[in-house]
Order: sequence, then C-alpha cells, then structure tokens
Amino acid sequence: MSLQLDWGNEQDKIEISEQWIARLEQLLQIAGEMEGLTEGEVTLTFTDNEQIHQLNREYRDIDRPTDVLSFAMQDDGTEELDIIFEVESEDEADPISGMLGDIVISVEKAREQSEDYGHSLEREIGFLFVHGFLHLLGYDHIDDAGEAEMTSKQEAVLQKAGLSR
Repeated sequence: MSLQLDWGNEQDKIEISEQWIARLEQLLQIAGEMEGLTEGEVTLTFTDNEQIHQLNREYRDIDRPTDVLSFAMQDDGTEELDIIFEVESEDEADPISGMLGDIVISVEKAREQSEDYGHSLEREIGFLFVHGFLHLLGYDHIDDAGEAEMTSKQEAVLQKAGLSR
C-alpha cells in the first residue's frame, strides 16, 4: 500500500482537471514523505461556499463559509489529533486503519483567496490540500508556534512541487 488519494467533486463552479488531481497526488506523496508516512488514504471533496458553510456550522459551530475542513479518522479523542502509526499484521488488519481522513475544499473560496493573494488557483488549492493533510496528521495552528510550524511545512511541500509564490 502507499498513500492514496480518493476524490470527488460536489460543485459546478470550477472544472477540476486531471492535471490538478495529478498535482494533488504529487503533493500528497511529498507531504507524506516529509512526514515519514508512506501508507494511508485521504479522501478529498471539492465543494462550494454554500456546502462548506453548512459543514462549518454543523461541525465547528462557525456560521460562515471557510476554505478547507479536515476530518481525521485516526483521532485519539483529544483536541490535538494524534495519528496512530501502528503497523498491524495482515491477520489484524482493520478496514479503516489506513484511512487518514477527509479533506473538504471550497473551490469558490479558494478562487477568492487566490485572487486576493495574487497567485494561481492551482497554488491555492495545493496550499489548502497540504494544510488539510497536516491537520489530518494532528498539526494545528491555534498558537503562534503551531502556525509557524504548519506554515513552514506547507511552504516546503509546495516549493518542492514547484508551487512557490
């Protein structure tokens, strides 16, 4: 097994090209390698502002659209998520043990932000995907130190993939 990306598109505002998916798969491999993670599955869903607003309200009690949401499967129940990197024998294999979680990206919000920041939509989607992936691994940005660490890791992945600003 290796790091796998399963994706779906639940919006009709922006076309999702095969090139974008290939780029996101590349980002997943780079980010996984940088984190020492070689196996697992990530599900990515592209949505619009209306749908992500509903999810943000339902799961975070925040009544506005956001750019990206992450839902980790390997949650230890604490506020800071800790991924459990246990290797199980084939006899003990659990069907969801390799599932890292779900990432939901609003392509509408991504487009707005790419225009605000003056870079490509591809870069913004890539940034949001890596950001969401790091959240699946337990990283957070609730304080300055956490934000600096996530920013550094995100930029390193994007730069290695040729998506620098």
